[in-house]
Amino acid sequence: MLVWDGGRRSPLVRGKRVAFAVAEETARRCVGARGNDCPLRATVSGRSTGARCEECARLDRAHSVAADTLADDPRPYRVYLAWFGPGMTKVGITAAERGSARLLEQGAVCFSWLGTGPLMAARRTEELLRAALNVPDRVPYADKRAVRARLPHTSDERAVEVRELHARARELPAWPDSLEPSPCQVVDHIEVFGIQHTEPVLADVRELIPGGTLGGALVAVAGPDLHLAVDGHGVVVLDTRLMTGWDLVTPQASRSGEPTVPVRKFTTGSAGQQDGLF
Repeated sequence: MLVWDGGRRSPLVRGKRVAFAVAEETARRCVGARGNDCPLRATVSGRSTGARCEECARLDRAHSVAADTLADDPRPYRVYLAWFGPGMTKVGITAAERGSARLLEQGAVCFSWLGTGPLMAARRTEELLRAALNVPDRVPYADKRAVRARLPHTSDERAVEVRELHARARELPAWPDSLEPSPCQVVDHIEVFGIQHTEPVLADVRELIPGGTLGGALVAVAGPDLHLAVDGHGVVVLDTRLMTGWDLVTPQASRSGEPTVPVRKFTTGSAGQQDGLF
């Protein structure tokens, strides 16, 4: 679901055409922090996924669980193991009341809960897995995109690494007493995202620019990424976080086919290698 200024919503239905243009002679403006507009209406980089100026980014992270500024948060938290592709499993935490929303936002192909408890116990468990098992707490989006069309075919195959890591984590002797363990029950999102039959991603949008246009048929949605079948260019990934802060308009009919935003082509299916820009 895309939510526009003013509250208008656009359902993301696979097969639907998604097309927009960036208004001419405009600039990308800071989106502010914690529901408040940026007082400076600062200009921000087209490649920033946060779309915030330095001051608003600092304010947005204030009272943030990710920034460790909410040590006294009384809510229960869940520790999870999220898998994005072979060799790409991370540990993380989320407020229990959010359910699996955080996993969907991150584009996790599958995941399992590891335990539930107070925030600091969840944090200690996260750090324990990083230190003892070398499990990261971040996986770059470029790496996630690179493997989506080359995932194992069955849910059992996709669950192997999560199950193995879950078992190893539960054997650690320093497990916090206040964190209640959760059984390994792997949830698979591949059909939710629609990536089970996705063609290889050939490129991704690097940034939007004034006057730039992009349009294509929606074939999959994973986290913030829209997989668009663009005429003449195959499947192109658009990180919707790049859209915030711009003045977006409906493209002219004559310009809605050929993309005119900077797009990086992949040469070997790796999102870390660049061939050129459209």
